Amino acid sequence: MNLSRINGNSYYIPGSTNIGVFLFKDKYTLLIDSGESNQDARKIQENLMTNNLNIKYIINTHSHIDHCGGNVYLKESYPGSLFYSSPNTQLFVENAFLFPLYLYAGNPPEQLKQGFVRKKKITVDEIVNEGNVKINDEKFEIINLDGHAPGQIGIGTRDCTFYLGDALFSKENISKYSFPFLFDIAEQYKTLDKILLLDYDYFVLGHSTQIYKRNEIKQLVAYNRSNLDKHLDICLELLEQPHSREELLEEIIILLDLSPDVKEYFFLYFTLGSMLSYLKIKNLVEDQLESGRIYYYRKN
Repeated sequence: MNLSRINGNSYYIPGSTNIGVFLFKDKYTLLIDSGESNQDARKIQENLMTNNLNIKYIINTHSHIDHCGGNVYLKESYPGSLFYSSPNTQLFVENAFLFPLYLYAGNPPEQLKQGFVRKKKITVDEIVNEGNVKINDEKFEIINLDGHAPGQIGIGTRDCTFYLGDALFSKENISKYSFPFLFDIAEQYKTLDKILLLDYDYFVLGHSTQIYKRNEIKQLVAYNRSNLDKHLDICLELLEQPHSREELLEEIIILLDLSPDVKEYFFLYFTLGSMLSYLKIKNLVEDQLESGRIYYYRKN
């Protein structure tokens, strides 16, 4: 992890989850996300200390553990630090048990709780909503980027730099995980449209090995849209014949040559449910309860 300058006072620390860093005049920093674990947070801390910088503010783009898992360590290391999030992200950050609960749609088994539910809890100090927000006398733009997670936000700085969280996936990420993890498909399409309108020169993804320029981000939006369209089309094609959700997922796993473990299976199952809901909203799919099982099929 090395602190890398993007433009002006806007930096990032590359890693499995990229961490945004904004440097204030007083040498305090705003962190955008905190990594997945105490180990990640400790590396962030060591990196900033090496550069004689101090952590004072942390904002989470969304509540997934790889973006807020270092919160507790940072709060304990910097007792005066302030944490920011959107209202929906606050709900999940402060109640970590909700993520595996909604992933499983019931009280989850221990193997789904592991890695998501921590013993120590964190409290969000300040709620931010879409629009401009002032932190340490600096103005930041907050944009709602729902779709991947409830309440996901992006953060823009005066240096024409925008931190996207997981609103977009890199081509490398899509190549590895082609079936995207999404909570709300309709909102994801809206988010893709929003990103095209953002007036920034540099874009930071939560998971990518590069910083994207304006023309590159437009291409990546098109790539993400095409990938999402493709998977919805696969669902519609398979639903020419009635399938239960489990049967449909089984065929998708075979068709895409996926090899999920138990956790990954529930991530796929979750996204497939979101896709079926979206297709129903679009009046493209119907469902029917028959012999104790719900079947989905394409409307003629």
